[in-house]
Amino acid sequence: MIATLPELPLVSQDQRNAILSSPRTAAGHRALMQAIPAMNAVQCGGTASAAVLPDTLSVAAWNVERCLFPQASADLLRPYAPDIVLLSEMDCGMARTGQRHTAADMAMALGMAYAFGVEFHELDLGGPTERQFCTDNFNACGWHGNAILSRVPFTKVTLVRLDDHGHWFASDERDADPNQPRVGGRMALLAVVETSVGPICIASTHLESNADDVHRAAQFDLLMDAIDAFAPNVPVIIGGDLNTGNHMPPNFDWQPEPLFDRARAQGYHWSATPKGLTTRPSLITPHPDRQMKLDWIALRGAVPMSSALIPAQDPAGRPLSDHDAVWCRAKIDG
Repeated sequence: MIATLPELPLVSQDQRNAILSSPRTAAGHRALMQAIPAMNAVQCGGTASAAVLPDTLSVAAWNVERCLFPQASADLLRPYAPDIVLLSEMDCGMARTGQRHTAADMAMALGMAYAFGVEFHELDLGGPTERQFCTDNFNACGWHGNAILSRVPFTKVTLVRLDDHGHWFASDERDADPNQPRVGGRMALLAVVETSVGPICIASTHLESNADDVHRAAQFDLLMDAIDAFAPNVPVIIGGDLNTGNHMPPNFDWQPEPLFDRARAQGYHWSATPKGLTTRPSLITPHPDRQMKLDWIALRGAVPMSSALIPAQDPAGRPLSDHDAVWCRAKIDG
């Protein structure tokens, strides 16, 4: 059962000790996930500025790569007057982002309500390029996750786990890092909001990077099933970093990913996603040869009126993320 809370309970010292001493197995990870309340909760806050959205919505989806610069990130989106913002890789109480609650800060700057859910609880400070930004030698919360910002209140929210086996934790998983234990896994936030033509469901998600396309397709299947159970028979907007093209070995080709056709079979379409690659070198990920199309918007029961790729740079040219934002204006089929 997913709780809705004004604050996420912190990981206690006893829980931290349990993480460090746990067997690095899928069963051990599942037990930890059940024992940490914040892994089974959504934090809601901020202030909505309207009661009902129009039938044509401004929607942005953006992997903000920890969100080093919440105010500048909000400023980048402001000219698009977003009704809904779907965010991934948002820090809360991490030393590398000044212990800020980055989703709450962006919501405040844009005058929006927010929902935040935990993807990972991180016990360490991050990689070498992240540590240069650390203001402390500890994380106040250690939360890293997804968020939804909305101009109107949420009717209901939930969190969907797309990985409970510990892809980044269990020792039988090739991505587990014994020197940097973290609990959690890929997930999605779902919410229902009201529009002038009725309720819609919105989803912010982040699929696995260190896996093949079959794994990501299975995660997207889980997401689509969860949406149908959570908000049946209403229009849907899904946005996020789907990590398309992260093949083994890497070839950056997103087109063969089976999740696209599997979504089409469930009534979704991808025409709201702007053309073009969505990655760029950043302060944390300075890799100019990493040119990929990772970020998408999928619609069901809505049609795109326009779309754009928003370069993730502030006015001085400073990169705000290693992902550009994807944006569309979508009309709900009423």
